[in-house]
Amino acid sequence: MPKRVEVLQVDGREVTITNPDKVYFPAAGHTKLDLVQYYVAVADGPLRGVAGRPMALKRFVNGADGEFFFQKRAPENRPEWLRTVELSFPSGRTADEIVVDDAAGLAWIVNLGCIDLNPHPVRADDLDHPDELRVDLDPVPGVAWSQIRDVAVVTREALSDVGLVGWPKTSGSRGIHINVRIERRWTYPEVRRAALALARDVERRAPTLASSKWWKEERHGVFLDYNQNAKDRTVASVYSVRPLPDARVSMPLKWEDVPAVVAEDFRLATVPELYRRDGDPGEGIDQAAGSLEALLELSARDEAEGLGDAPWPPNYAKQPGEPPRVQPSKKRRPDEAYAPGTGEPLTTREWSGTRPTPTGRRRSSVPVIEISRAAKKDEALAGLERWKARHPDVADHLEPADVLVDGMRGRSTMWYRVRVNLTHVPDADRPDQEPLDPDYDPWAGYEWPDRSGQLERPPRKASQPEK
Repeated sequence: MPKRVEVLQVDGREVTITNPDKVYFPAAGHTKLDLVQYYVAVADGPLRGVAGRPMALKRFVNGADGEFFFQKRAPENRPEWLRTVELSFPSGRTADEIVVDDAAGLAWIVNLGCIDLNPHPVRADDLDHPDELRVDLDPVPGVAWSQIRDVAVVTREALSDVGLVGWPKTSGSRGIHINVRIERRWTYPEVRRAALALARDVERRAPTLASSKWWKEERHGVFLDYNQNAKDRTVASVYSVRPLPDARVSMPLKWEDVPAVVAEDFRLATVPELYRRDGDPGEGIDQAAGSLEALLELSARDEAEGLGDAPWPPNYAKQPGEPPRVQPSKKRRPDEAYAPGTGEPLTTREWSGTRPTPTGRRRSSVPVIEISRAAKKDEALAGLERWKARHPDVADHLEPADVLVDGMRGRSTMWYRVRVNLTHVPDADRPDQEPLDPDYDPWAGYEWPDRSGQLERPPRKASQPEK
């Protein structure tokens, strides 16, 4: 029996929804068709965030509880009315990415399994000059929601002092985003530099609440992720439904509502009525483009006082003036002893650190150990719970910020790593590094790792004949 399809008329175009009854949110009971109809119902809102922008497709073909993968290249069997634009990436590769311009385009990509929307901060007619600076308030584990709201208010003040207007929204996950429209005059590195200056300014204003430190073991409170402004980074856009059990929405807010906002109030089931009743809190964002000159002047003052660049994500080329890419817990030498922008010593003579084990993992006396690697976050965290059960006395010393959970980019999917900072554990009680549980290898099945920066795709290993 052929599978059922639903043909929708959206903006005068026919959009075919395949498997419309497929359940995408089992806990809430929402189907794929429910998701499509949500985006069509509030279309002007999400289009304010994505229209005219290239978009990476983050596809959950088995719903919110299933694994997802990133698809940068536009599908070949797309409708002729859906346009694309060629992007270049830090790896040196290029790809034709989808550009959504209307509600029909929204419906079409959601049918592919795109639950949330992940546009780039540039318009298709000028890919070199972002028109949006993005502030990502990312709390360390254990930080109260009220503290995130407080940091958002401080960020608003910092932006106002440099003549910029921030447009807040819930991230739909654990944090708050603030989008800042800017004039299209600055390059990606300049926008990132301005975002770093802003993060440091907020940290100075609220040193007990906010952090601009890249390495997780150095963070506290709410981290302002300046690297979200590096080229090729995307974040969930306004009105995006997030892949959480309650189908929570990344909801734009009025500033007067931020101090009391509750993120769980905004869901696929509730937002259409709020949108119909109250309109879009972000409606004026496109008329509020500002200048980065004052933030870049602040950056120059920071640099004159000895605050240079901060670390870039690991898949980016080494940058002039970037500090060594080495975690503080693994650092054995002063900055000048490392090759610029790397974690590699200039010389291996008089090596004072620990040697790698035969398996390639470090036997380290520093207070950060790795616990687990897994394809799914809950599997990695389950490994952490097993480790805590083996070391209950150690677990009692841990503070929420001591558990470091990293979402890592694989070839086209995310995988997860859990580490523990043992700083608050007495030296005599610190356990040694143990075998990882679980020990997931994201590069299994390929001849060599396809980490970003490599120009060629790795071939899959030849399958072995069954015996």
